[in-house]
Amino acid sequence: MTLRADIAEGSPLIDSAISIGAFDGVHLGHRHLLRRLTEMAERAGLSPVVLTFKNSPRSVLNPAAELRYITDLKTRLSLLHQPGISQVVAVEFTRELSQLTASEFVDALIREMGMKGLVVGPDFALGHRRQGDVATLREMGRTAGFWVETVDNFLLDGAPVKSSVIRELLAQGQVEKVKRMLDRPFSLTGEVESGDRRGRDLGFPTANLATEGTMAVPGDGIYATWATVDGVRHQGATSIGVRPTFGGEGDRRVETYLLDFSGDLYGKRMTLEFEQRLRGELAFSSVDALLEQMKKDVEQSRAALSGERQ
Repeated sequence: MTLRADIAEGSPLIDSAISIGAFDGVHLGHRHLLRRLTEMAERAGLSPVVLTFKNSPRSVLNPAAELRYITDLKTRLSLLHQPGISQVVAVEFTRELSQLTASEFVDALIREMGMKGLVVGPDFALGHRRQGDVATLREMGRTAGFWVETVDNFLLDGAPVKSSVIRELLAQGQVEKVKRMLDRPFSLTGEVESGDRRGRDLGFPTANLATEGTMAVPGDGIYATWATVDGVRHQGATSIGVRPTFGGEGDRRVETYLLDFSGDLYGKRMTLEFEQRLRGELAFSSVDALLEQMKKDVEQSRAALSGERQ
């Protein structure tokens, strides 16, 4: 069993302090933990290393459970490679890995990653059936030669910042609260695909963003967003939902009108950053009523984004 499948050859890990987790979102809580990792590693003369999983352990332990990721793997790895971190190791969480005892998992960390220290949150546990809790790991460390440091949860407005909380807020469309917890806007990246061209017929051509089924998507509504295409950021108004004015049938769509833009976006990669929710999704009595509201949405988006970073 190896934990090092994705470490580049010629870069051995020797005498490291490690933090382990899914780190989905790389939010303020994760960054609080990683700061402590770098501090403790520097104090002990060790290399600070992050071990993350390409997939969520929940997807293996409970395949029937629906899970939506806050960040895709590429974004997560980029965010984890922050100043002070020596290396980020990403491994696939498999059924075989889930069956390792705590002792076997620790042996692999020592043998393959040179673990001399472990920095974790208060509820951390590893090994089959979470048998390696913090108390057990500390006891193991006394004989195996590593120390364990626990870091309290990071609190924002008196509540802990957690990935599960962020997913709930996204489902409710509360992107401004999510932005505070991430310390950056929530974003989605995908390819612009062909839609039904209804927006173009109404005078508001939209880019229909194809999203991965495993990614979290904000709740239905209208949002002020930044849209980045070909390295250029544009102000945008984004609609998420099923278009109830036109029957509300079919899949949910993420459709963005780029302000003051003209050009062909089909097939291009686009990243949306969600700054503010303007309203919920509504069914209008007529197309004219919808058009009037769309004009208001565009101007509200422009006003909401005018004070944001360019």
